[in-house]
Amino acid sequence: MSTLMSEAPDTSTSAPNPRRWLALAFIGLAQLMIVLDITVVNIALPTAQQDLDISDGNRQWVVTAYTLAFGSLLLLGGRIADYTGRRRAFLIGLIGFAGASALGGAAPNFETLLAARAAQGIFAALLAPTALSLLTINFTQPKERAKAFGVFGAIAAGGGAIGLVLGGFLTEHLDWRWCLYVNVPIAILALFSWYVLPHDERARTGVRFDIPGVLLAVSGLVAIVYGCSEAEADGWDSTKVIALLVSGVTLLIIFALVQGRVSQPLLPLSIVLDRTRGSAYLAIGLAVVGMFAMFLFLTYYMQVVMSYSPVKTGLAFLPMTAAVLVSAGGISSRLIPKVAPRLLIVPGLLISGAGMAWLTQLEATSSYVALILPAELLVGFGMGLVMAPAMNYATHGVASSEAGVAAATANTAQQIGGSIGTALLNTIAATASTDYLARQIVKSPQIMKQSLVEGFTESFTWGAIILVAAATIVAAMMNTPRPKPGVQSETAPAAHLG
Repeated sequence: MSTLMSEAPDTSTSAPNPRRWLALAFIGLAQLMIVLDITVVNIALPTAQQDLDISDGNRQWVVTAYTLAFGSLLLLGGRIADYTGRRRAFLIGLIGFAGASALGGAAPNFETLLAARAAQGIFAALLAPTALSLLTINFTQPKERAKAFGVFGAIAAGGGAIGLVLGGFLTEHLDWRWCLYVNVPIAILALFSWYVLPHDERARTGVRFDIPGVLLAVSGLVAIVYGCSEAEADGWDSTKVIALLVSGVTLLIIFALVQGRVSQPLLPLSIVLDRTRGSAYLAIGLAVVGMFAMFLFLTYYMQVVMSYSPVKTGLAFLPMTAAVLVSAGGISSRLIPKVAPRLLIVPGLLISGAGMAWLTQLEATSSYVALILPAELLVGFGMGLVMAPAMNYATHGVASSEAGVAAATANTAQQIGGSIGTALLNTIAATASTDYLARQIVKSPQIMKQSLVEGFTESFTWGAIILVAAATIVAAMMNTPRPKPGVQSETAPAAHLG
């Protein structure tokens, strides 16, 4: 769904790489692979769930295992690349991602698939910051860099849509496992970048890895996601769920305290405590709750309730992607230099919330054109208004030396927000479906479909509430004025929405 901007080294005095445009092709392939895996598995998930006998409460882990590992390790991935060398880290990331994908494709059970998806996220966390870093050192001239980032941004923006359609095609005509196997040939092609990427310079000295910070952050986030997942079976008031949630929050509080005391923190607190940047990260994290919920639940609705084929399901999501691109590229990009950011972000969150609220009318016999399509357009249009300025202000006011970590934080917020949101809303949906079935005497196929719809509408209701709450918080917190004429609002291109 996105890509982060690593801090660019000073390359002003070095000769440009004569094979830099070919290098861009290989870097773009790696980025396409990362973005594909955020959406391609969604379309295959109903088939994979049936094949591997995955419960409704556990299905979200196929998505969150990837996003959680990806998001929580992004900042560390950038530091590892600094230490090992960018070209070397890029190749390690490619090989690891391909191996994890092959393992997932061959998974005989849910546990193996889960481990493979987590491994994909780990290597993606190394690959994503390295890819952007390589892009910045290969293209040092402003005009060429603009073209290169334009190509890269198009890949990031279009990759999600490609993943939806490709996932449908592979699932329908081959097997859901090919949604994972497809990464192997892509990675093999990208490995030829070894011959065109510039050689690594001597590894940076003095790089320290904040291992305690990594362990605290990952443990805390996993505890929260696991607690949300277990609530479907045990209830929100169970001792186990409460203990997991309290432990997760406690670990994250300790993480914040540790970050304020170590010399090279994983996440400098000054980055997130600024009102502008903090509001931008909050908007990003909460906005993707709505987008991830739509992808997950509408995929199941279309395939299980409406009996759409996987390909038709993928195509049915394209209007939402088009709405995002029109809103972010056609409207937000023109208004960002002219208006205060909250004048775009707050309406965007409210419009997306309206789209989620629209979906609460869903029935087992609802029409795609009359109900789903308008909701997709509303959510997509709102997301474009939110993400473009929020990503733009992710590096607002930071020194150039901190632009990379500020942008990485925005991407971390995106992945973590998607992880927690997916776990929370999936639990809400599964619980509502179970409660509905418990009240029915006859369990006919139509009743089973209606039980799914009951769960989906309950999750859409809470998704709408979360988005409206986010709009309220951002409206109160983000007091940033509109940019002054001729002054850029950001210090570095932070990210692209995909």
